[in-house]
Amino acid sequence: MPPTFDDLVARARALAAPGGRTLLGIAGSPGSGKTTLAEQLVRALNGSGEPWAAHVPMDGFHLADVELDRLGLRDRKGAPETFDAGGYAALLRRLREEPEIVYAPGFERVLEQPIAGAIPVLPTARLIVTEGNYLLLWPRVRAQLDEVWFCELDEDERLRRLIARHEEFGKSHEDAVAWVHRSDQPNAELVRATRERADLVVRATTPA
Repeated sequence: MPPTFDDLVARARALAAPGGRTLLGIAGSPGSGKTTLAEQLVRALNGSGEPWAAHVPMDGFHLADVELDRLGLRDRKGAPETFDAGGYAALLRRLREEPEIVYAPGFERVLEQPIAGAIPVLPTARLIVTEGNYLLLWPRVRAQLDEVWFCELDEDERLRRLIARHEEFGKSHEDAVAWVHRSDQPNAELVRATRERADLVVRATTPA
């Protein structure tokens, strides 16, 4: 039987050891529901008490457009080489090792740009839930994570959600479809090839 959401909450809660900090990763192809699952998981874990779980997305490590232009990678935005993988791994290491507040970058979807220092991770956070496409592709990132789940979704629904997301943030339907097939799909194939490296496969069923 596939795990229920309650099973996932219980598993995440069991990962968090007292007196330390645990890092849980959620990987998956673009549009598979990673962010939705991470947000729901953290909300359920925190409940109405003091927050002890925090959500830190990988997306804050997108290279800025000005740097993508310099590298000639603007039309590949979202591919592995358009992220600061080393910076992401270093942040995960800091989150594990440093007891004081740590600031993580966020990503502004309207601007399509990373925003430095946008996410405060408080000392009370004992479980960090981080999500992104390439957690199982980059060895130095995987090495910082205690467990990684792979989020997957029916392919037609994943593509529908992905196109709708691009439209929501300004692309025409035609441009959204073209971008998904030209850029997002090659990335999705790379991510799908890492599925077998996950500790758990989660079938996404909740709305994204």
